Amino acid sequence: MMVTRPKLAAAAVTAVAALALTGCSGGDSDQAAKAIDATPVAATGSLEQLASKAGCKPIMQIDADELRQAACKTTTYGKFLLLTYATDRGQREWINGAKDYGGFYLLGRKWTAVGDQKVIAKLRTKLGGTAEVGADHHAGGGGEATHSAGHDG
Repeated sequence: MMVTRPKLAAAAVTAVAALALTGCSGGDSDQAAKAIDATPVAATGSLEQLASKAGCKPIMQIDADELRQAACKTTTYGKFLLLTYATDRGQREWINGAKDYGGFYLLGRKWTAVGDQKVIAKLRTKLGGTAEVGADHHAGGGGEATHSAGHDG
């Protein structure tokens, strides 16, 4: 049996139609797609607009040209800091320095939220963005006793 181009094209159209009619998607793929869809695209806007989206009335702490920072406290998300930057580079430089001190961060384009792990996870469902974790300074154990062992009085 010889397959001609018209027959091949008809078979392809039939296969596509059959897949469309049967729904052709597995449960795992659907669940993964839903998980991806559950995180909104990172929000954009001024510090005040981002705070409003999170249901926060921002308490300004820093209001400079290159960086703005405000404290937020909401019943839905808890306490967090919200920062906006004049440039992407300024944001990356700030986050690279801040992560040395540990902590949990939520990053959007030219903005960062800083809070505990649960706060950042909750905020991400509203503001979107990428979660990042700072350095873990508890890995060595020993705590304060080790730190102060070499200090006198």
